[in-house]
Amino acid sequence: MTGSKVLLRILGEQTRNAPRGGADARYDATYIWLGAEQEAVSEEGKLSWYDSRAKDPKRSAEWRLYYQSNTVTEMMQPGDTLFVARRPDDRLLFIVTPDGTTIQSQLLWLFGLSEQPGLQFEQRELTPDTSGELDFAARYILDELGIDADEPEADLLDGLIAPFGLKFPTTRVFSDLARSSLPNVSARDAPDAALMAWMEREELLFRRLERRIVAERIANGFLAGDDADVDGFLGFSLSVQNRRKARAGQALENHLEALFTANGVRYARGAETENKNKPDFLFPGHAEYHDAAFAPDRLTMLGAKSTLKDRWRQVLSEAVRIPEKHLLTLAPGISENQTDEMRAKNLQLVIPRALHGTYRPAQQAWLMDVASFVQLVAGRQ
Repeated sequence: MTGSKVLLRILGEQTRNAPRGGADARYDATYIWLGAEQEAVSEEGKLSWYDSRAKDPKRSAEWRLYYQSNTVTEMMQPGDTLFVARRPDDRLLFIVTPDGTTIQSQLLWLFGLSEQPGLQFEQRELTPDTSGELDFAARYILDELGIDADEPEADLLDGLIAPFGLKFPTTRVFSDLARSSLPNVSARDAPDAALMAWMEREELLFRRLERRIVAERIANGFLAGDDADVDGFLGFSLSVQNRRKARAGQALENHLEALFTANGVRYARGAETENKNKPDFLFPGHAEYHDAAFAPDRLTMLGAKSTLKDRWRQVLSEAVRIPEKHLLTLAPGISENQTDEMRAKNLQLVIPRALHGTYRPAQQAWLMDVASFVQLVAGRQ
Protein backbone atom coordinates (compact mmCIF):
# COMPACT_ATOMS: atom_id res chain seq x y z
CA MET A 1 0.00 0.00 0.00
CA THR A 2 1.66 3.26 -1.14
CA GLY A 3 1.89 5.83 1.63
CA SER A 4 0.27 9.26 1.55
CA LYS A 5 0.78 12.54 3.37
CA VAL A 6 -1.87 11.44 5.85
CA LEU A 7 -0.04 8.20 6.65
CA LEU A 8 3.20 10.16 6.97
CA ARG A 9 1.55 12.35 9.62
CA ILE A 10 0.44 9.24 11.52
CA LEU A 11 3.53 7.05 11.15
CA GLY A 12 6.27 9.58 10.47
CA GLU A 13 9.40 9.40 8.35
CA GLN A 14 11.45 8.19 11.29
CA THR A 15 10.22 6.24 14.28
CA ARG A 16 11.79 5.12 17.51
CA ASN A 17 11.36 1.44 16.72
CA ALA A 18 12.83 1.73 13.23
CA PRO A 19 16.32 0.30 12.63
CA ARG A 20 19.07 2.50 11.14
CA GLY A 21 17.35 5.87 11.31
CA GLY A 22 13.83 5.10 10.17
CA ALA A 23 14.21 3.44 6.78
CA ASP A 24 12.05 0.51 7.89
CA ALA A 25 9.69 0.48 10.87
CA ARG A 26 7.84 -2.62 12.07
CA TYR A 27 4.78 -2.15 14.25
CA ASP A 28 2.89 -4.62 16.37
CA ALA A 29 -0.63 -4.60 14.96
CA THR A 30 -4.09 -5.92 15.61
CA TYR A 31 -5.96 -6.78 12.42
CA ILE A 32 -9.74 -6.55 12.82
CA TRP A 33 -12.54 -7.30 10.36
CA LEU A 34 -16.03 -6.15 11.36
CA GLY A 35 -18.94 -7.35 9.25
CA ALA A 36 -22.46 -6.21 8.43
CA GLU A 37 -23.91 -7.37 11.74
CA GLN A 38 -20.67 -6.58 13.56
CA GLU A 39 -19.34 -10.10 13.35
CA ALA A 40 -15.72 -9.74 14.35
CA VAL A 41 -12.53 -11.50 13.30
CA SER A 42 -9.19 -10.39 14.76
CA GLU A 43 -5.60 -11.51 14.48
CA GLU A 44 -2.34 -10.25 15.93
CA GLY A 45 0.50 -9.51 13.54
CA LYS A 46 2.91 -6.91 12.18
CA LEU A 47 2.76 -3.91 9.86
CA SER A 48 5.85 -2.55 8.10
CA TRP A 49 6.32 1.10 7.19
CA TYR A 50 9.28 1.64 4.93
CA ASP A 51 10.86 3.84 2.29
CA SER A 52 11.01 1.75 -0.87
CA ARG A 53 13.67 4.13 -2.30
CA ALA A 54 15.90 4.24 0.76
CA LYS A 55 18.82 2.67 -1.15
CA ASP A 56 18.68 5.33 -3.85
CA PRO A 57 19.50 8.71 -2.21
CA LYS A 58 19.03 10.53 -5.53
CA ARG A 59 15.32 9.77 -5.59
CA SER A 60 12.70 11.22 -3.25
CA ALA A 61 11.30 8.93 -0.59
CA GLU A 62 8.36 6.70 -1.41
CA TRP A 63 6.81 5.36 1.79
CA ARG A 64 4.74 2.21 1.78
CA LEU A 65 2.69 0.33 4.35
CA TYR A 66 3.11 -3.42 4.03
CA TYR A 67 0.62 -5.73 5.70
CA GLN A 68 0.79 -9.46 6.21
CA SER A 69 -1.50 -11.95 4.56
CA ASN A 70 -3.78 -13.30 7.26
CA THR A 71 -7.40 -14.20 7.98
CA VAL A 72 -8.49 -10.55 8.06
CA THR A 73 -6.75 -9.41 4.88
CA GLU A 74 -8.10 -12.44 3.01
CA MET A 75 -11.65 -11.29 3.89
CA MET A 76 -11.14 -7.81 2.43
CA GLN A 77 -13.13 -6.93 -0.69
CA PRO A 78 -13.02 -4.00 -3.15
CA GLY A 79 -15.09 -1.14 -1.73
CA ASP A 80 -14.36 -1.96 1.92
CA THR A 81 -13.17 0.84 4.20
CA LEU A 82 -9.81 0.61 5.96
CA PHE A 83 -9.12 2.42 9.24
CA VAL A 84 -5.50 2.60 10.42
CA ALA A 85 -5.18 3.89 13.98
CA ARG A 86 -2.02 4.37 16.04
CA ARG A 87 -2.39 3.96 19.78
CA PRO A 88 -0.27 5.84 22.35
CA ASP A 89 1.82 2.69 22.91
CA ASP A 90 2.61 2.67 19.13
CA ARG A 91 0.51 -0.43 18.46
CA LEU A 92 -1.48 -0.09 15.23
CA LEU A 93 -5.09 -1.07 14.61
CA PHE A 94 -5.84 -2.25 11.07
CA ILE A 95 -9.65 -2.23 10.91
CA VAL A 96 -11.65 -3.28 7.84
CA THR A 97 -15.39 -2.74 7.45
CA PRO A 98 -17.69 -3.44 4.48
CA ASP A 99 -19.31 -0.38 2.93
CA GLY A 100 -22.74 0.65 4.21
CA THR A 101 -22.52 -1.13 7.56
CA THR A 102 -23.37 0.25 10.98
CA ILE A 103 -19.84 -0.15 12.32
CA GLN A 104 -18.49 1.78 9.32
CA SER A 105 -20.87 4.65 10.11
CA GLN A 106 -19.88 4.54 13.76
CA LEU A 107 -16.15 4.64 13.04
CA LEU A 108 -16.53 7.45 10.51
CA TRP A 109 -18.36 9.44 13.17
CA LEU A 110 -15.84 8.59 15.90
CA PHE A 111 -12.89 9.79 13.83
CA GLY A 112 -14.76 12.77 12.36
CA LEU A 113 -14.24 11.63 8.76
CA SER A 114 -16.38 12.20 5.69
CA GLU A 115 -19.55 10.16 5.28
CA GLN A 116 -18.48 8.69 1.94
CA PRO A 117 -14.71 8.15 1.96
CA GLY A 118 -13.18 7.99 -1.47
CA LEU A 119 -9.98 6.49 -2.77
CA GLN A 120 -7.82 8.55 -0.44
CA PHE A 121 -6.79 8.68 3.19
CA GLU A 122 -8.28 11.09 5.69
CA GLN A 123 -6.89 11.63 9.17
CA ARG A 124 -7.96 12.91 12.57
CA GLU A 125 -6.03 12.85 15.82
CA LEU A 126 -7.92 12.11 19.03
CA THR A 127 -6.11 13.68 21.98
CA PRO A 128 -7.19 14.83 25.43
CA ASP A 129 -7.03 18.42 24.15
CA THR A 130 -9.33 17.79 21.18
CA SER A 131 -11.71 15.16 22.48
CA GLY A 132 -11.93 15.75 26.23
CA GLU A 133 -13.65 13.04 28.20
CA LEU A 134 -15.08 10.39 25.96
CA ASP A 135 -18.84 10.54 25.79
CA PHE A 136 -21.18 7.57 25.87
CA ALA A 137 -21.22 7.11 22.09
CA ALA A 138 -17.44 7.09 21.79
CA ARG A 139 -17.03 4.58 24.59
CA TYR A 140 -19.74 2.41 23.02
CA ILE A 141 -17.80 2.22 19.74
CA LEU A 142 -14.45 1.64 21.43
CA ASP A 143 -16.02 -1.18 23.42
CA GLU A 144 -17.09 -2.80 20.14
CA LEU A 145 -13.39 -2.80 19.21
CA GLY A 146 -12.39 -4.29 22.55
CA ILE A 147 -10.72 -1.08 23.75
CA ASP A 148 -11.32 0.01 27.34
CA ALA A 149 -11.51 3.78 27.73
CA ASP A 150 -10.04 5.61 30.71
CA GLU A 151 -12.37 6.16 33.64
CA PRO A 152 -13.06 9.80 34.55
CA GLU A 153 -13.81 10.84 38.13
CA ALA A 154 -12.08 7.74 39.54
CA ASP A 155 -12.05 9.05 43.12
CA LEU A 156 -15.77 9.80 43.04
CA LEU A 157 -16.55 6.38 41.59
CA ASP A 158 -14.43 4.64 44.22
CA GLY A 159 -16.35 6.39 46.98
CA LEU A 160 -19.70 5.30 45.55
CA ILE A 161 -18.81 1.63 45.10
CA ALA A 162 -16.80 1.22 48.32
CA PRO A 163 -19.75 -0.32 50.29
CA PHE A 164 -19.95 -3.24 47.85
CA GLY A 165 -16.40 -4.44 48.45
CA LEU A 166 -15.55 -7.02 45.79
CA LYS A 167 -19.08 -8.20 45.03
CA PHE A 168 -21.54 -7.08 42.37
CA PRO A 169 -24.84 -5.78 43.74
CA THR A 170 -28.03 -6.43 41.79
CA THR A 171 -28.56 -4.34 38.69
CA ARG A 172 -31.53 -2.60 40.30
CA VAL A 173 -29.36 -1.52 43.26
CA PHE A 174 -26.71 -0.22 40.86
CA SER A 175 -29.35 1.66 38.83
CA ASP A 176 -30.77 3.26 41.98
CA LEU A 177 -27.25 4.27 43.03
CA ALA A 178 -26.52 5.84 39.65
CA ARG A 179 -29.66 7.97 39.78
CA SER A 180 -29.25 8.97 43.41
CA SER A 181 -25.69 10.13 42.73
CA LEU A 182 -27.04 12.65 40.19
CA PRO A 183 -29.63 14.57 42.23
CA ASN A 184 -29.72 17.55 39.86
CA VAL A 185 -30.77 15.46 36.85
CA SER A 186 -34.49 15.85 36.11
CA ALA A 187 -36.35 13.23 34.09
CA ARG A 188 -39.35 15.57 33.80
CA ASP A 189 -37.44 18.59 32.53
CA ALA A 190 -35.03 16.75 30.23
CA PRO A 191 -35.89 13.07 29.61
CA ASP A 192 -33.20 12.56 26.96
CA ALA A 193 -30.40 14.06 29.02
CA ALA A 194 -31.54 12.23 32.16
CA LEU A 195 -31.53 8.81 30.50
CA MET A 196 -28.05 9.35 29.06
CA ALA A 197 -26.66 10.69 32.35
CA TRP A 198 -28.06 7.77 34.34
CA MET A 199 -26.79 5.17 31.87
CA GLU A 200 -23.36 6.76 31.65
CA ARG A 201 -23.00 6.97 35.44
CA GLU A 202 -24.07 3.35 35.93
CA GLU A 203 -21.71 2.19 33.19
CA LEU A 204 -18.78 3.97 34.85
CA LEU A 205 -19.68 2.60 38.28
CA PHE A 206 -20.00 -0.93 36.92
CA ARG A 207 -16.72 -0.85 34.98
CA ARG A 208 -14.87 0.57 37.99
CA LEU A 209 -16.12 -2.19 40.29
CA GLU A 210 -15.59 -4.80 37.59
CA ARG A 211 -11.95 -3.76 37.22
CA ARG A 212 -11.38 -4.26 40.93
CA ILE A 213 -13.06 -7.67 40.99
CA VAL A 214 -11.28 -8.90 37.85
CA ALA A 215 -7.90 -7.67 39.11
CA GLU A 216 -8.42 -9.56 42.37
CA ARG A 217 -9.38 -12.74 40.52
CA ILE A 218 -6.37 -12.54 38.21
CA ALA A 219 -4.05 -11.90 41.16
CA ASN A 220 -5.26 -15.14 42.74
CA GLY A 221 -4.27 -16.99 39.58
CA PHE A 222 -5.92 -19.77 37.59
CA LEU A 223 -4.49 -23.08 38.71
CA ALA A 224 -5.83 -26.63 38.80
CA GLY A 225 -3.37 -28.27 41.14
CA ASP A 226 0.06 -27.46 39.73
CA ASP A 227 -1.22 -26.88 36.20
CA ALA A 228 -2.67 -23.79 34.55
CA ASP A 229 -6.47 -23.88 34.64
CA VAL A 230 -7.11 -22.85 31.04
CA ASP A 231 -10.79 -23.82 31.11
CA GLY A 232 -11.26 -21.86 34.32
CA PHE A 233 -9.65 -18.78 32.79
CA LEU A 234 -11.74 -19.00 29.61
CA GLY A 235 -14.91 -19.52 31.62
CA PHE A 236 -14.16 -16.50 33.79
CA SER A 237 -13.41 -14.33 30.75
CA LEU A 238 -16.69 -15.38 29.12
CA SER A 239 -18.63 -14.65 32.31
CA VAL A 240 -17.19 -11.11 32.36
CA GLN A 241 -18.37 -10.45 28.79
CA ASN A 242 -21.81 -11.96 29.39
CA ARG A 243 -22.30 -9.96 32.58
CA ARG A 244 -21.48 -6.72 30.76
CA LYS A 245 -24.06 -7.37 28.06
CA ALA A 246 -26.83 -8.59 30.37
CA ARG A 247 -26.45 -5.79 32.89
CA ALA A 248 -26.46 -3.04 30.25
CA GLY A 249 -29.85 -4.16 28.95
CA GLN A 250 -31.32 -4.48 32.45
CA ALA A 251 -29.94 -1.06 33.42
CA LEU A 252 -31.60 0.57 30.43
CA GLU A 253 -34.97 -0.90 31.38
CA ASN A 254 -34.51 0.15 35.02
CA HIS A 255 -33.80 3.76 34.05
CA LEU A 256 -36.69 3.83 31.58
CA GLU A 257 -38.99 2.67 34.38
CA ALA A 258 -37.80 5.56 36.56
CA LEU A 259 -38.22 7.99 33.66
CA PHE A 260 -41.79 6.88 32.88
CA THR A 261 -42.72 7.02 36.56
CA ALA A 262 -41.29 10.53 36.92
CA ASN A 263 -43.38 11.66 33.97
CA GLY A 264 -46.60 10.08 35.22
CA VAL A 265 -46.80 7.59 32.36
CA ARG A 266 -48.61 4.29 33.00
CA TYR A 267 -46.80 1.20 31.72
CA ALA A 268 -46.25 -2.52 32.23
CA ARG A 269 -42.76 -3.99 32.05
CA GLY A 270 -42.44 -7.46 30.55
CA ALA A 271 -46.21 -8.04 30.24
CA GLU A 272 -47.18 -11.10 28.19
CA THR A 273 -48.95 -10.65 24.84
CA GLU A 274 -49.56 -13.31 22.15
CA ASN A 275 -47.60 -16.56 21.93
CA LYS A 276 -45.91 -15.86 25.29
CA ASN A 277 -44.09 -12.83 23.86
CA LYS A 278 -43.08 -10.24 26.43
CA PRO A 279 -42.33 -6.77 25.02
CA ASP A 280 -40.10 -4.71 27.28
CA PHE A 281 -42.81 -2.07 27.85
CA LEU A 282 -46.54 -1.90 27.13
CA PHE A 283 -48.53 1.33 27.46
CA PRO A 284 -50.81 1.84 29.27
CA GLY A 285 -50.68 -1.75 30.50
CA HIS A 286 -51.43 -5.47 30.36
CA ALA A 287 -55.16 -5.20 31.09
CA GLU A 288 -55.78 -2.60 28.38
CA TYR A 289 -53.86 -4.62 25.81
CA HIS A 290 -55.98 -7.72 26.43
CA ASP A 291 -59.25 -5.75 26.51
CA ALA A 292 -60.77 -6.13 23.03
CA ALA A 293 -62.85 -3.01 23.62
CA PHE A 294 -59.77 -0.85 24.26
CA ALA A 295 -58.89 1.12 21.12
CA PRO A 296 -55.68 -0.19 19.48
CA ASP A 297 -54.62 3.33 18.52
CA ARG A 298 -54.25 4.12 22.24
CA LEU A 299 -51.84 1.22 22.75
CA THR A 300 -48.07 1.58 22.46
CA MET A 301 -45.21 -0.86 22.80
CA LEU A 302 -41.54 -0.13 23.26
CA GLY A 303 -38.61 -2.46 22.87
CA ALA A 304 -35.47 -1.40 24.75
CA LYS A 305 -32.03 -2.63 23.67
CA SER A 306 -28.78 -1.03 24.77
CA THR A 307 -27.07 -2.57 21.74
CA LEU A 308 -28.82 -3.49 18.54
CA LYS A 309 -27.02 -5.39 15.79
CA ASP A 310 -29.64 -7.58 14.08
CA ARG A 311 -31.87 -8.10 17.13
CA TRP A 312 -34.31 -5.33 16.25
CA ARG A 313 -36.42 -7.78 14.24
CA GLN A 314 -37.35 -9.56 17.47
CA VAL A 315 -39.76 -6.78 18.45
CA LEU A 316 -41.83 -7.00 15.25
CA SER A 317 -43.95 -9.92 16.49
CA GLU A 318 -44.18 -8.99 20.17
CA ALA A 319 -47.55 -7.18 20.13
CA VAL A 320 -49.92 -8.09 17.28
CA ARG A 321 -52.55 -5.49 18.22
CA ILE A 322 -50.05 -2.65 17.75
CA PRO A 323 -49.11 -2.20 14.08
CA GLU A 324 -46.45 0.47 14.64
CA LYS A 325 -43.70 -0.66 16.97
CA HIS A 326 -41.22 1.56 18.81
CA LEU A 327 -37.66 0.57 19.67
CA LEU A 328 -35.32 2.54 21.92
CA THR A 329 -31.60 1.89 21.64
CA LEU A 330 -28.36 3.56 22.67
CA ALA A 331 -26.52 2.33 19.56
CA PRO A 332 -24.95 5.28 17.73
CA GLY A 333 -24.69 5.62 13.97
CA ILE A 334 -26.82 2.71 12.77
CA SER A 335 -26.41 2.31 9.01
CA GLU A 336 -28.93 3.74 6.56
CA ASN A 337 -29.51 0.25 5.19
CA GLN A 338 -30.82 -0.87 8.58
CA THR A 339 -32.89 2.22 9.34
CA ASP A 340 -34.47 2.05 5.87
CA GLU A 341 -35.48 -1.54 6.57
CA MET A 342 -36.91 -0.54 9.96
CA ARG A 343 -39.06 2.12 8.34
CA ALA A 344 -40.30 -0.40 5.78
CA LYS A 345 -41.26 -2.75 8.65
CA ASN A 346 -43.19 0.06 10.43
CA LEU A 347 -40.70 0.21 13.28
CA GLN A 348 -39.94 3.65 14.72
CA LEU A 349 -36.49 4.09 16.22
CA VAL A 350 -36.25 6.11 19.46
CA ILE A 351 -32.77 7.52 20.13
CA PRO A 352 -31.69 9.88 22.93
CA ARG A 353 -31.18 13.35 21.49
CA ALA A 354 -27.45 13.42 22.28
CA LEU A 355 -26.88 10.50 19.90
CA HIS A 356 -28.75 11.96 16.92
CA GLY A 357 -25.56 13.64 15.70
CA THR A 358 -24.00 10.22 15.08
CA TYR A 359 -26.58 9.62 12.34
CA ARG A 360 -26.69 11.08 8.86
CA PRO A 361 -28.97 14.07 8.17
CA ALA A 362 -31.57 12.04 6.26
CA GLN A 363 -31.85 9.65 9.21
CA GLN A 364 -32.01 12.38 11.83
CA ALA A 365 -35.19 13.80 10.31
CA TRP A 366 -36.91 10.47 10.97
CA LEU A 367 -35.56 9.61 14.41
CA MET A 368 -37.73 10.15 17.50
CA ASP A 369 -36.13 11.35 20.73
CA VAL A 370 -37.07 10.22 24.24
CA ALA A 371 -39.01 13.38 25.11
CA SER A 372 -41.17 13.00 22.00
CA PHE A 373 -41.88 9.37 22.84
CA VAL A 374 -42.93 10.27 26.41
CA GLN A 375 -45.19 12.98 25.02
CA LEU A 376 -46.71 10.47 22.56
CA VAL A 377 -47.61 7.84 25.19
CA ALA A 378 -48.80 10.45 27.70
CA GLY A 379 -51.11 11.89 25.06
CA ARG A 380 -52.59 8.47 24.32
CA GLN A 381 -53.37 8.02 28.01
